[in-house]
Amino acid sequence: MKIALFSDIHANLPALEAFFVDVESRQPNMIYCLGDLVGYNIWPNEVVNEIRKRRIPTIAGNYDFGIGRMSNDCGCAYKTDEEKDMGKISISYTNSIMKDEERAYLRTLPAHIKVEFQLNEDKLNLLLVHGSPRKINEYLFEDREEKSMLRIMETADADVMCFGHTHKPYHRILNSAQEGQPAHYRHAINIGSIGKPKDSNPEGGYVMLTLKENSGITDKDSIQAKFIRFKYDVEKAAKAVEDSPLPNEYATMLRQGF
Repeated sequence: MKIALFSDIHANLPALEAFFVDVESRQPNMIYCLGDLVGYNIWPNEVVNEIRKRRIPTIAGNYDFGIGRMSNDCGCAYKTDEEKDMGKISISYTNSIMKDEERAYLRTLPAHIKVEFQLNEDKLNLLLVHGSPRKINEYLFEDREEKSMLRIMETADADVMCFGHTHKPYHRILNSAQEGQPAHYRHAINIGSIGKPKDSNPEGGYVMLTLKENSGITDKDSIQAKFIRFKYDVEKAAKAVEDSPLPNEYATMLRQGF
């Protein structure tokens, strides 16, 4: 089974359209969206409707949660006052252009999706979250301490946990078995960002998760996560920012992938 996972579109319609072309050519069995459909660009309503018309199972990102409730807080962790001020402009602008029906859709999105597989004698739980199972806007960076990551996954009963929010893709494989016990491998997978990458690569990114008949918790190589990058019209997305009330810095970020 091939499962396509994407996240953090952030109102970047050109990136989303290019993603659909790419992913449909790969013919996954399922597609899931891990949230943050809106914010930072001019097409929040169009992005919502592209997701809706395809009936893609979608969870709420922190930006979706805030905009869905017409909040002035997106739950973002800005590092500087300048970033915070730019974020306020983005939130205000997004709230000003969201339509009622699209906002209502964001408000009803679930926090998590859990899918349980019975591929062999092992139960295999796939958990989809935006930030973490504990908090929609918690950042799970690649350098998080192993004990902490395992504790989060064990508490959530997640064998494969996929998430976004940081916009930086990675795949960590952790063994949660105690000494002397059979291996129990858990996979923590950050699927990156479709429309606002932050890993110095401006191309959109997503993950194709492959599960086979023999996939399970005792064989770490039986679960594969392929990181896919695709080109899109970055300049169109950047120019849209520059022609809007949004800060021009967001256009630079799109061009440079940070």
